[in-house]
Amino acid sequence: MLLAQMAPAQSAAGKKAIKGPRALGLVELAPSGKAHLVPITILYDGEFYDASAYKAAPVPMALESGTVYEGIRTGVSLGLFTVTGALQGNNTWLGAGTWQSASAIAAAKDAAAKKRAVMSKPAPEPPEGPPVLRRASPKAKSPGDAPSAGPAASGPASPAPPTPATAPAASTPPAPPEAGGDSNRPVLKRPAPANAPAASTPAPAAPEAEEDSDRPVLKRGAPTPVELKKRSALVPTPPKTGKEVHKPTATAAAASETLQLIPAISDAGGPDPRPYAYSLKPEEEQKLRKKILALAAHEVRAWAAQPESAGSQPAAHASRPGSKAKPPEPSFEDVELHAFDLSNSNEPVVVLTAKARMPVRPNTVSDPEYIITLVARDDMYGDLHKVFASVTDTHHFDVLSRLELIDAVDADGDGRGELLFRQVSDGGSAFVLYRVIGDRLWPLFQGTPGQ
Repeated sequence: MLLAQMAPAQSAAGKKAIKGPRALGLVELAPSGKAHLVPITILYDGEFYDASAYKAAPVPMALESGTVYEGIRTGVSLGLFTVTGALQGNNTWLGAGTWQSASAIAAAKDAAAKKRAVMSKPAPEPPEGPPVLRRASPKAKSPGDAPSAGPAASGPASPAPPTPATAPAASTPPAPPEAGGDSNRPVLKRPAPANAPAASTPAPAAPEAEEDSDRPVLKRGAPTPVELKKRSALVPTPPKTGKEVHKPTATAAAASETLQLIPAISDAGGPDPRPYAYSLKPEEEQKLRKKILALAAHEVRAWAAQPESAGSQPAAHASRPGSKAKPPEPSFEDVELHAFDLSNSNEPVVVLTAKARMPVRPNTVSDPEYIITLVARDDMYGDLHKVFASVTDTHHFDVLSRLELIDAVDADGDGRGELLFRQVSDGGSAFVLYRVIGDRLWPLFQGTPGQ
């Protein structure tokens, strides 16, 4: 009985309540490496608050300088974003800062570890052995130490053969005349012997030729970037035609298309992230894709058959009562399928986002394009259950927004994943956060439109 009473107390003490603060943001990373942070939510004392307005005095708490966010995509860490300042524009807050990828952080840690290992390693001691006698290097003899030669008219004896010390003396330039002497006075020089080495006589200097910029130069290896720059500067640039001058560039469009969206978490004591991606085999993915597209087709047909959908008649796409005609099938494009294991239960939650069009209808001016976001749960028996569906069309963006999936995130730090969407309409955009419980989608946070 005593153990039975202690067991609930121990289990309650082992589970800690999540108090926060735990901030969630979105890092927008450009191809150039520049990044900024969009604040989304702050969890404090079990409640979600708008991070762009929480404790803004005047800068929001989520964008205080020095705050570090960990970029996590589908539960896998990708790097760190450090806030260095806050920017405000169009009634929205953005965090300026620096992004450091996980690979760069790992490389810096390895380099630091290698440096510490090298510095902590003692210097190798010289090997001990018997003493070795070494001969001192001979000192170079100066020209003054050379033996002096006798006078030129001392006798008929032939001059002695030159020694290594006398050969340089013959090539030594004459000393300057003494002060007060005659500058034109002849100076006696000892003639160089015929058998003197050729190295003792300096070779006459060749006249320097004028530098030719077009002269080819032989160099080993590939040219350096500086040389390539010089070569390109020498090549004349052909004049641009009128069409080339006014030709638009697609640099800005390409940069916007490659912008990466990475959810980021800032929490001093939160749990370690875990991956939420659910791996599917190719044949399993094809079966799941077929099932969820069938659910999506049913949702699109139901939406297109409504009277308020582009002014169509209620029975425009429906078969007549008692008719066995097959209803028209929509065609899908830009289909994106994501499978997540949010609760670590091996039952995937599938999110489909796609665009659809119905067959051309008679007596219609324009047929709208439909945008659908569908969330379904696949149980252990292989049955697909619809959890949530959002359908709109291009004629109703002013009143009905579309949902764009960002990623699966652990917004509250309990180890389970939530679904983060961006809600886009003609009035602006906002972030929404949902939790999947059974066959329902529960909203945890709804941002203010216009961000």
